[in-house]
Amino acid sequence: MKRCLMLLALLFSFASAQAEVPSAPLRLVLVGDIMLDDGPGRLIAGGGDPLAPFAGQLADADYTIGNLECPIATVGKALESKIFAFRADPRVVDRLKGRFDALAVANNHSGDYGKAAFLETLTHLDRAGIVHFGGGRDLASAHAPLWIEKKGLRVALLSYNEYKPRSFEAGPDWPGIAWSEDSQVTSDIRAARVAGADLVIPLMHWGWERELAPTERQRQLARLMIDAGADLVVGGHPHVTQGAEYYRGKLIVYSLGNFVFDGFDAPAEKRGWLLRLTLSRQGLVAWETVAAQMDQDGTPHPVPGALTPCGPAGQARRGAVDSCVNR
Repeated sequence: MKRCLMLLALLFSFASAQAEVPSAPLRLVLVGDIMLDDGPGRLIAGGGDPLAPFAGQLADADYTIGNLECPIATVGKALESKIFAFRADPRVVDRLKGRFDALAVANNHSGDYGKAAFLETLTHLDRAGIVHFGGGRDLASAHAPLWIEKKGLRVALLSYNEYKPRSFEAGPDWPGIAWSEDSQVTSDIRAARVAGADLVIPLMHWGWERELAPTERQRQLARLMIDAGADLVVGGHPHVTQGAEYYRGKLIVYSLGNFVFDGFDAPAEKRGWLLRLTLSRQGLVAWETVAAQMDQDGTPHPVPGALTPCGPAGQARRGAVDSCVNR
């Protein structure tokens, strides 16, 4: 009997030790606005690939996420209220497939060609095996988190737009995007926690275009989301990068800027960031940004030697944001 008890104790001790062994960190890569009409669309139509220069960086991750800044469709009519309305040919999906695991659609261009074009976009992404979030066939699906379950982690990503027009917003029984309403955003963050998320990351489409610093609204909302339980916040839309900071030890990257986009003249509009996140059950382990320089066609190219924001493990507790040299 004593021998059996000793054996059981050894087995229990071994199982406990195994349970305490931490899993390998989860590596996420996020990029900003991906617009595949106009210059990038013409490049693809001619057999080119605007994502080729960053193929290695996109492949070197456990999960890759971008913001799709255009519908992908053949139907619809450009909304007369839009100064710039984009619609990419379905052929562009082949360039996204295998590069991105998921694409956020909560932005101010997803509805440029109406609801039918938006629904066609979702269908193309579904067929390519690319998960979409921040928009859907109704309000509930638009607000549903993107769940990443890898390396023993459950990570919930949420995506919202708060830049006009609000007419793109999903409704109870019509398609559209998730709108950034403070009470709904904080409710979604808390609901993701209740549903078992180890980490919650909101992706925001916010701020004013071409402004190099975040607005007070962006700062206020970022803090509100962290207070509600978000582990870090990542933003986009201004077409320029906007720096990073910590709040209560949690990272805020205000804007990743453009990633694939043409039609801009100012140097700041042609420079974006690829963001690498290393995550564990304890939260953010490390992060770094990699400079992406867009050429005339809107194709991003790595910039070796560029200084961009980064942070090693534990840096958040000290409140400092360092710069790293891009390799």
